[in-house]
Amino acid sequence: MPIENIYLSQQAKDQLVKLKRATRIQNWNVLCRWAFCLSLAESSIPAPAKIPADSSVEMSWKVFGGPHADIYLALLKERCQHDGLGTSDEVLLAQFRLHIHRGIGYLAADRRIKSISDLLKRVPLAAL
Repeated sequence: MPIENIYLSQQAKDQLVKLKRATRIQNWNVLCRWAFCLSLAESSIPAPAKIPADSSVEMSWKVFGGPHADIYLALLKERCQHDGLGTSDEVLLAQFRLHIHRGIGYLAADRRIKSISDLLKRVPLAAL
């Protein structure tokens, strides 16, 4: 398994706290799934960055992915292949962290998200 545990930065944790308060979604993993998928939908490759693991938020891959963990891993691998990065364990872990943090940043920056229904509005109709 290329990704066993996920560690978030303090900035991401603070952003998730804000999102939890706005949406009333209580689980980090649910918001992180939204963030991951939102980032994957972006056509650009996440900018390389050193992201500190300086918060108390840690979750296992199984908790992040839940019953669909294999699907999330397949999506990540496909995206890494598409971006020409390969699928080594190191690449998958680095890209996953970049996508999670980019997606959390996107969600936190959207001032229109004040409820779960506002979060759902972020999903394009074509995806449904």
